[in-house]
Amino acid sequence: MRRTTTLLTAACLLTGAAVGCSKSGDEKAADCAAALTERTGGDSADKPTVSEAKERVDALDKTLADLVRSEYASVAKDAADRLEKKTVEGGKSRPDGCEELSKDDYTVLLMAKAIDGLGWTDKDGQFNKLKMVEGLHD
Repeated sequence: MRRTTTLLTAACLLTGAAVGCSKSGDEKAADCAAALTERTGGDSADKPTVSEAKERVDALDKTLADLVRSEYASVAKDAADRLEKKTVEGGKSRPDGCEELSKDDYTVLLMAKAIDGLGWTDKDGQFNKLKMVEGLHD
């Protein structure tokens, strides 16, 4: 009985240690963002969480839709084409640090890092439509 209790206690401690040692979603996203910096350019300190990356991508999507509604479809297309090119360059294969993310989380982080790599974010990492428009003229 004592041996069984000892084995169960050891197993519980090992399980608890394994769970305690695993990285959080935000830590996994930060590792992936750091790995994507080299491929997409931008600020190495830009390490958005998945939810921050989604906000950045959603802000870009909204801006592109607004441009199309305002009859600036060619500007929206140019921006989308540049982002696609930057995303394709960065996403040929998952770099080390991105393996543990789901496909959707990886894709949104890749897009967010590509937006930053294009210089379309402000100092707080938020998408900035004015910087996007200025960047399209370069």
